[in-house]
Amino acid sequence: MSDNSTATGRTPVDFWFDPVCPWAWMTSRWMLEVEKVRDVEVRWHVMSLSVLNEDRLDDLPAEYRDMLENKAWGPVRVVVAAQQLHGDEVVGPLYTALGTRFHNRGEGVTREAVEAALKDVGLPVELADHADSDAYDTELRASHKEGIDKVGQEVGTPVIAVPGADGEQLAFFGPVVTPAPKGEDAAKLWDGTLMVASIPGFYEIKRTRTQGPIFD
Repeated sequence: MSDNSTATGRTPVDFWFDPVCPWAWMTSRWMLEVEKVRDVEVRWHVMSLSVLNEDRLDDLPAEYRDMLENKAWGPVRVVVAAQQLHGDEVVGPLYTALGTRFHNRGEGVTREAVEAALKDVGLPVELADHADSDAYDTELRASHKEGIDKVGQEVGTPVIAVPGADGEQLAFFGPVVTPAPKGEDAAKLWDGTLMVASIPGFYEIKRTRTQGPIFD
């Protein structure tokens, strides 16, 4: 099976996320809606805000720096460990379980929430021990690099890549959106995003956010 189709024959959409990012979470929920209305299938990959920002921590606000150093490493390490030990197919369900607890339910990025998420998807709770282990950091960094190399260092999470018309992957950061569009609105945003991202020389369209993530 080529990279231009999945086992189901649908177009693959590669999605890089950090579990602690609420904006990536919003985009991922939109992407699940897109799966319902367009012939695509999401393939989930990790990236890390801690890795992305590790060389510029001194320039970041203290609260955000504390989050990156003391909270963000754990969940992404747990996801990578689960992937390495139990296969790629667990990544999407585990991300959904983590994000639901972190963001929708407001449980925060805690050991208890991680263990509960592992239980939710039938994975061993002992995987939570990997939150404090660098055993799979090589794999984590490789996945992060694969995603970020497609769009450059001046973005964050999520990164999305799809097969382009010329055979090369079309990749972009975002979109940043709240709440996550559903139904035909999800389809319109997907079609429009692909359209602008496919234009050679197109780099950015942006406006100031006036509200935070709206979790359903």
